[in-house]
Amino acid sequence: MFRFNTWKTMVVLSVFCLATAVAASAQTLTTLADFNYSNGYMPGSATLIQATDGNLYGTTTGGGAYGAGTVFEVTSNGEVTTLYSFCAQSGCPDGKNPNAGLIQASDGDFYGTASQGGSSNDGTVFRITPEGTLTTLHSFVGTDGANPNAALIEVSNGTFYGTTSNGGANNACPTGPGCGTVFEITATGKLTTLHSFVGTDGRLVDAPLVEAADGDFYGTTAEGGANDCSPYPGCGTVFKMNPAGGLITLYTFQSADGWFPAGALVQVTNGSFYGTTNWGGATNLGTIFEITPGGKLTTLHSFDLTDGSMPGIGMAQASDGNLYGTTTSGGPTAVYGTFNAANGTIFEITPEGEFTNLHNFELTDGSMPWGGLVQATDGNFYGTTIAGGTSVDCGSGGCGTVFSLSTGLAPFVKLQPASGEPGVAVTILGTDLTGTTKVTFNGKAAKFKAVSSTEIQATVPAGATTGKVEVATPQGTLSSNVAFGVQLHPKVRIGRPVRRPQTLEGTF
Repeated sequence: MFRFNTWKTMVVLSVFCLATAVAASAQTLTTLADFNYSNGYMPGSATLIQATDGNLYGTTTGGGAYGAGTVFEVTSNGEVTTLYSFCAQSGCPDGKNPNAGLIQASDGDFYGTASQGGSSNDGTVFRITPEGTLTTLHSFVGTDGANPNAALIEVSNGTFYGTTSNGGANNACPTGPGCGTVFEITATGKLTTLHSFVGTDGRLVDAPLVEAADGDFYGTTAEGGANDCSPYPGCGTVFKMNPAGGLITLYTFQSADGWFPAGALVQVTNGSFYGTTNWGGATNLGTIFEITPGGKLTTLHSFDLTDGSMPGIGMAQASDGNLYGTTTSGGPTAVYGTFNAANGTIFEITPEGEFTNLHNFELTDGSMPWGGLVQATDGNFYGTTIAGGTSVDCGSGGCGTVFSLSTGLAPFVKLQPASGEPGVAVTILGTDLTGTTKVTFNGKAAKFKAVSSTEIQATVPAGATTGKVEVATPQGTLSSNVAFGVQLHPKVRIGRPVRRPQTLEGTF
């Protein structure tokens, strides 16, 4: 069975043999922080998030006080603070080895998953305050899922949805104890398994869900599906699921158009979803694809090693409308079939498929940026690398880094959540928001309160329509990076939703 953790172990061991790549000169990459094992190791497994205080938060898979991973905070000038070290007690009841990023929920706390540890060593769901107090909300036991490797998402009623790579009700899954699950969990820790994969509809669910404009969820499975990908059990799928757990397979990959889609989807302003596959395509080194809500897939780019290979766990649509992402290996000096796989790249691609290489990592500034990028409200991109950097505490390959990439994009504001009905309170994140005089939703004035220089609380006004949010400040007007989706007829999600049959056929 192909597992990212297994792959990650192999590439970290071989990183000492990687050659230095030639850096791209058109963009400015800055290494903000070098990890040193005591404050974390392998931060590049997860995507960073920007919190309401303007700082970035993430996890490391290893390192920390007990060697089992950490939750950390990093400022824009590179100051790293360890908020929590996992496995503080014997048996790791608090979880260990978090492979997924965090989310900041509407209550202000952070929520995440640990891939192992807990009561049965099948992983956990946890909550952690900004001050670092961690509470284990749920320990997986196998039948309800195992090994959560993806971040959670929060929906409008405060409930969370997530996925597990393994486990579930189907114990006969090829090569593993269960094919993975989709689950729902409340802030108090009540978990409901919504769907257990059976192999033919996918297996190894390593990516988080995305809540789409239609109110349903879309996701990927890294393996499984109807097409053969021998020796692996299926090439992977794209699926659609309603909030009650009714699931249909939208697309099953075949090697020619990509396989092992381990990353998250992103829905862009044209309504389509964009994603990546780790392998397959014209050169079997991974692809970037577009898929419509109806399941029509188009391969936009096949990596050829010199422009990268094995793309990271997701792309971000930036304020310019283009998509930005990373590849875990590859670059101009890479040589196929040798240890010289180079150290990975950062790329930009338009929704139409025009591809540009932005940066080639050099090992000293990082290696293997698996976690992807986040665009912060200052306009810059931030990310992490699994290895590399200048620290020798993890050997000559480094412990991993946090970096920023400037491409000249202007500051903007970001909304949490990205959609909602009139009357709902939303958080607006930005920089230099002190003195804000007006907030509008697609031209409709809203009531708001400036909480700090980085946060505004606003209410979606009656009569608002889907469009950009603008914030008038003394320094000028800031626009949202994406259109805020106004749900005029939202799906009812108060309390427990009415369950529908968990079927792979039919419509919602």
